[in-house]
Amino acid sequence: MLYEDDFEFEEQPAGIRDRRIPGKNAPLRDRGARRRTGRGRRASVPEKAKAARDLLAEILERMGVRGAQISYLERPEGAYFEVEGDDLGMLIGKRGQTLEALNLVFNNILNLGVRHNRMYYTIDAEGYRAHRADRLRTLALETLERVVREGKPCKLDPMLPSERKIVHLALAASDHVRTESEGEEPERCVVVFPK
Repeated sequence: MLYEDDFEFEEQPAGIRDRRIPGKNAPLRDRGARRRTGRGRRASVPEKAKAARDLLAEILERMGVRGAQISYLERPEGAYFEVEGDDLGMLIGKRGQTLEALNLVFNNILNLGVRHNRMYYTIDAEGYRAHRADRLRTLALETLERVVREGKPCKLDPMLPSERKIVHLALAASDHVRTESEGEEPERCVVVFPK
């Protein structure tokens, strides 16, 4: 396993995140600025996030996703870029795996060489992650009821790391159950145990 201390970081100029990303950027339109939505507040893109939005537009363009609209959302769990457009199924991938990989690559590029004050954004496509998070919270509560009723552990289906985190957080405050992740990727799953 590699740790952050295994690498030497070169010092970066103060405004590194404001750098111009080379290449053609897809035209962007901040749709629904300052409009309330069910899972977050759409806001105009803050200055510190504009370079990240431009980087995402560049990546999407190179992936062949044309004409996508990118909106900035503030949610309790962090900052999101919502991608909307035609036929984004290939961007989501099977069980959200392509979206998860894109998110990892995007944040790694964005934080390349940055040692302190790293910025992380979550990329969502057509509300897939928000909808999936709602379903996982519902599943977590149903599993809690089942474990309390039956008094024995319940193993959930394998999930992506970000999905497991949602389940862990949904049940963290419970006095009745505890959660653990078991197994190896990609078959790692959450197990809910009675306390």
